[in-house]
Order: sequence, then structure tokens, then C-alpha cells
Amino acid sequence: MNFTFTRDKTALLVIDMQNDFVRAGAIMEVPQAKEQLPDIARLIATCRRLDVPVIYTVHETDPACCPLELLAFPHLKDAGMRRGTEGVEVVAKLAPAPGETVIHKHRFSAFYQTELELILRSMGAVDTLIICGTVTNICCEATARDAFYRDYKVIFGDDICSALTPEIHSATLANMEIFGRVMNCEDILAALEQGQG
Repeated sequence: MNFTFTRDKTALLVIDMQNDFVRAGAIMEVPQAKEQLPDIARLIATCRRLDVPVIYTVHETDPACCPLELLAFPHLKDAGMRRGTEGVEVVAKLAPAPGETVIHKHRFSAFYQTELELILRSMGAVDTLIICGTVTNICCEATARDAFYRDYKVIFGDDICSALTPEIHSATLANMEIFGRVMNCEDILAALEQGQG
């Protein structure tokens, strides 16, 4: 999808870059997520410097309200992704700054039964969302689709979203050509610096 966007109407969504996904040996480890930490950190730092809002999500599993998720990921039945544990905290290298929003979610989309849409609407001018994080084909894609349905322009970071396999990642990028604009980190950074892209 082709569209233009402006920096002053853009926000960054950092999807689920939490210990249970990023740390080596973690219960939901996505190895590529760790490799992308430096670029995502650069993007966050640039957004902060340019006053682009940064919003984080963390995914939490609760057996009482996520029965179908546990069918998909049965190893989470007894442990992992639990509120109040170190596993759901954003990794230290990307830690939220004071005052930045962290959305706690129980479904793959960051919009579903969370305050995200209300927060974005309260910002007034935001009409574009940059999406980075993990997992490309699950929470990143679900959030991107829901953003599109709410009439947000979606910038989907092709080298700052991570999946378990290159094939799965590529399939989602193909989908995102319909629901948004696929860009690499360097091009996103350049557009932010220029004020538009």
C-alpha cells in the first residue's frame, strides 16, 4: 500500500519485546527478536528525540480468560507470560522511559479490550502507527490489521519484526502490503528525521 505520513501524526508501537520472548531459553523465545534489539533501540531513541510517542505492549496469559490460546500453546498452561513476573517485563535494553505507556493485553491484538485506542484518540492528531516487535505473524499482524480497521495508516517494520521462521515472516509481510506499508528500519528512521515519508 502506498501512502505518505508525517512525523507529527505518528506513534510507535513496540509489540511484546518482553523477557519471555526475547531472552535465550525463554518459554516463548523468538531468537530473531534478540538480534533486532539494536535497531529497535535506535528507533525508540529517535522517536523519543523527535517527540514521537512510544507505546509498549506486553502479552499476558491467564488460564481463566485465555483457554484457546492455551490450546495453541499448551506449554503455557502452568507457567510463562504471567502478570507480575519478570517474564512479562520489557527487556532492559528497550525499557520504557518514565511516562511512556505500557499496554497489558490478553489477546494477540493490542487493540482488543485494552485502552490503546482511547490513548491514541486522546493524542488527537495521530493517524499513523509504526509497528515493530514480535511475533510477526501473531501479535504484530493482529495489531496491524486492527489498526487498519480503525483507519490508521500502518508502517510495518520488515526487519524490526520477528518470527520463528523466515517463511512465516515473509508470508506476513506479503499480507501487510494490503493492510499497510512495509518499510525497513533505515527507511523509517530517514523518514522520521525528514519529518515525512
